[in-house]
Amino acid sequence: MVELLASGGTFEMVQACAEGGADAVYVGALGWSRRRREYEMDDETIKRSADFLHERGKKIRVAINTLPASDEVDLFRRKMEKFASFPIDDVILTDPGLMRIVKEEFPEIKVHASVGCTIVNLYDALLYKDAGASQVVTECRMPLDDIREIREKVGVGVEVLVHATTCYTFLGRCTMSSYTKFEHSPDETGKKHFRGSPNRGGLCYRICLTEWEVRQDGGEWEKSVVLPNTAYFIFDDIPALIEAGVTTLKIQGREYSPGLVGEMVSLYRRLIDECIERGKGVDIRPYREELERIQSRRDAERTEKTRSLIREATL
Repeated sequence: MVELLASGGTFEMVQACAEGGADAVYVGALGWSRRRREYEMDDETIKRSADFLHERGKKIRVAINTLPASDEVDLFRRKMEKFASFPIDDVILTDPGLMRIVKEEFPEIKVHASVGCTIVNLYDALLYKDAGASQVVTECRMPLDDIREIREKVGVGVEVLVHATTCYTFLGRCTMSSYTKFEHSPDETGKKHFRGSPNRGGLCYRICLTEWEVRQDGGEWEKSVVLPNTAYFIFDDIPALIEAGVTTLKIQGREYSPGLVGEMVSLYRRLIDECIERGKGVDIRPYREELERIQSRRDAERTEKTRSLIREATL
């Protein structure tokens, strides 16, 4: 049975995801998961979320998708010891070395290779399986045939983002924000935070969404160029993804309001359930109309968060 995975930036969002029908919720470990602190969780809140979800027969997945320095690996081990005691079900990782540690030292926790691993083909999936991943998140624009090949030939679960925002590069690979914030400092645990690098405990300031000027051949300037970074919604392909044996369909977005998150999760829950029941005979149009109503609110919330990040980048 395909799993619906949704995002919990706060405990209230975790509640909304569960009530909306998510089978699993992913949360971010504070300082380790490429988001603002207010959309990450301290250990106590992760434990509270794990208890809440497990009581309802649902799973919790923790994102630790930053790249650690050598002197941060022991911090990671201590973090995992605590998470194993809660327990959590899965951990989302980008770093192959950390995957190996979890595989060897915390085998009760399943490893999922993050979208930031940029898994674009069969051999990428094989690499991360060897590192310890039992499930991989494919790159957003991967063709269905390639997804099916990974599922059949690699022997790992496959997760596909069906509600997300793309990056004009690959998700997790952009370095533009690192040119806006050069400073870094450790937090109270000793974890280093490089302010402009989401891969090293900082933030993506979404500066690609500002207006750019591009010099063309001949020295002329083309003004008001906006790099592509668009909303990404898969509706029509969901029946085919389910038929192809995709393990998890994921709704991205840890920074939306709980009410909006609950509506998005409920919409995909109903669509997935009908697709499972009726296969490719589902009429997608009513769901798409409902998405369009939700999308305007989603876009408004994302635009406000983006403006805030861009303002912060210029301070």
